[in-house]
Amino acid sequence: MDRSILHADCNCFYAAVEMLHHPEYAGQPLAVGGDPEKRHGIVLTANYIAKRCGVKTGMALWQARQACPSVIFLPPRMDLYLRFSRLVNEIYADYTDLREPFGIDETWLDVTDCLRCSGDALSVAEEISARVKKELGITVSVGISWNKIFAKFGSDYKKPDAITEITRENYRQMVWTAPAADLLYVGRATKAKLSRYGLRTIGDLATCDPLFLKRLLGKMGLVLSLFARGEDETPVSAETEAVPLKSVGNSTTTPRDLTTEEDVRIVLYLLSESVAARLKENGFAGKVIGISLRDNGLFTFTRQHKITVPTNVSEEIAQQALSLFRAHYDWSHPLRSVGVRVSELVPEGVPYQLNLFADERERERQRRADGAVTEIRRRFGFFAVQRGLMFFDKQLSALDAKAEDHMVHPHSYMERGNRTGVREEEEDVF
Repeated sequence: MDRSILHADCNCFYAAVEMLHHPEYAGQPLAVGGDPEKRHGIVLTANYIAKRCGVKTGMALWQARQACPSVIFLPPRMDLYLRFSRLVNEIYADYTDLREPFGIDETWLDVTDCLRCSGDALSVAEEISARVKKELGITVSVGISWNKIFAKFGSDYKKPDAITEITRENYRQMVWTAPAADLLYVGRATKAKLSRYGLRTIGDLATCDPLFLKRLLGKMGLVLSLFARGEDETPVSAETEAVPLKSVGNSTTTPRDLTTEEDVRIVLYLLSESVAARLKENGFAGKVIGISLRDNGLFTFTRQHKITVPTNVSEEIAQQALSLFRAHYDWSHPLRSVGVRVSELVPEGVPYQLNLFADERERERQRRADGAVTEIRRRFGFFAVQRGLMFFDKQLSALDAKAEDHMVHPHSYMERGNRTGVREEEEDVF
C-alpha cells in the first residue's frame, strides 16, 4: 500500500505574517529583508504583489528597489515567525505525529494512518488548509503524493493557497514535463551541467541512464535519478526523533562590494568569531570548515575542507576559511556576500590525536582569548573589543556578526537518513 504524504508550505511566510501585523500595508508590495539604508541584507521573502513586480527571494535590497520602486521593506522578526511556525505545527499535530520540518515554513506530514478516521488524503489536506487560514490568517499550499519528493513538487506546483495531488496515474504528465530545476537538489550549477547534455526536464532525468548521471554528477546523480522516478522511500521522521545540530554557520551581505583580499579577510574574521562563539555556546567543535561566496552577479559557490583536529577556535576557523578563499576564488567579479560554516560536529573536549606539528599551548591560549573576548562583549557590548584588523575598514567591521538575525539553521533533506541508498555529499548552495 502506498503512503499518503503531504508537504505543507506556508505562502510567502514572513511577508504573510507581517501583513497580519501591518494591515495599513494591505494591497501594497512588501518585502522582508535587512536594512535598505545600509544596503545590508537580501530579500528573505516578498508578498505576491511585490513578486509580480519582479522582486525575488535572494535579491539584494537595492535590486528589489530597482524592480519595484514602491516596495516596502520591513526588517525580519524571527521570534514572531518562529511563534507562527509553532502554531502552524500545532494544527498539523492534530493529524499525525509523523511530521518533519524542512525549514521554518515547510513540513512533511505522513497521514497514512490518519486516513482511517479522516477519509482520503485530499480531505485531510483541505481541512488543514482551511484551519490554517481561519485560525492563523495565513495560507498554505499543500502537495500530496506517495513520496516526499513529489509531495514537495506538488506544494510548489500551484501557489498560493492551493492543493495539488501527484498520483501514479498523473505524475508523468505533471512532474516529468517540468524543468529539471523544479526537482529538489537541482540548483543552478547542476541545472547548467545537465543542460549541456540536453537534460532539461525531470522526465529527461527519469529516463536517463543512472550510470551516466553518476558519471556526470557523482553519487548525487543516482539520488536525482531516484527522485525523478518517484522511487525515493525516505520516511517522514516522527516528531519525537531528535535531530542533532549538523552545522553552525553565518553569512552576511556586505555594505559594499568586496574588491580586495583584505576586505574578505575582515569579513571572514567577523563571521568566524560569531561561528566560534556559537559552537562554544552549544558545546561543539567541528571537523569541516566551509565558505560560501556570492559575487555581484549573484552567482554563488561553496568550498569546504576537512581538518585533522576538531576546532571551535575563531583564529583557526578564520585561517582555514581564508585558505579556502585564496585557493578557489579568482576575483573575476567583486563579492557582495560571504559565509562561513563549521560542520561534522563533535562534542567539545572529545579526545583527538595530537598533531606533532601543532602547538597545543598556542591553541589553548587562543581558546582562552576567545573566552575573554566573549565575556567582555557580553558585559559591555559587541564593539567593546575588536581585532586590530577591523580598524582598517570601519564600514565593513561595523557588522555585529553575532546578532541573531544573521543566523539561520536550514534543514537538509537527508539529515535524518534516507532510503535512496546514497549518502548526501554535496549541494549547490550553502
